Amino acid sequence: MAPLKSEKVVSITRLPRSGLVQCALSRARDKAHARRPFYEYYTATESPLAANVLARIGKLYEIEAGIRGQPPDVRRAVRQLRSRPLVEDLHLWLQDHLPRLPGWTDLAKAMRYALRHWDGLILYLDDGRLEMDTNIVERAIRPVTITRKNSLFAGSDAGARHWAIANTLVQSCKLNDVEPLAYLTDVLQRVVSGRTKSHELHTLLPWNWRPETAAMATAA
Repeated sequence: MAPLKSEKVVSITRLPRSGLVQCALSRARDKAHARRPFYEYYTATESPLAANVLARIGKLYEIEAGIRGQPPDVRRAVRQLRSRPLVEDLHLWLQDHLPRLPGWTDLAKAMRYALRHWDGLILYLDDGRLEMDTNIVERAIRPVTITRKNSLFAGSDAGARHWAIANTLVQSCKLNDVEPLAYLTDVLQRVVSGRTKSHELHTLLPWNWRPETAAMATAA
């Protein structure tokens, strides 16, 4: 089964046991969330220790950039060969430097967080389906969050229904590789002008729609 992705990723794997199929859950931590406190500490203090951690994590991201889009088995093999030694070295470095810092500092807190969640942070090394972080997922859902906030100002129940219809059409266009503005412009013109009759409305659904010029050329 494919892994489920969130801020705290859950990887689901089928395991046979006494003839039954179970799901083993493993929590994969987001490296971007572990990296952020080091970055914030560095921008505030220019700490060489924080800079060291950022540089090490940066090398891991460079490796990921080179294998993005590759099959899972290829990604796993490259991570085992190139990323794992870097990760293990970082782990030893954190363990070595944490006791030297005052425990109340933000840098020490960042190190403790990383070490506390280390098993989850390195889970991606053994599963080529996983990303180092959830940035891709978060970028994908950000428009949904913004739309949800904007929807609070629909003004009325009727306005909210119209908003939902419009956004459903837009998202359906995106799912069917149709440019939303071109689609809505063309569909509204056809409906208002009467060029598309009531019994032909199904042809205007995003998955059936073709630009009118293309439809006329096909008909000719």
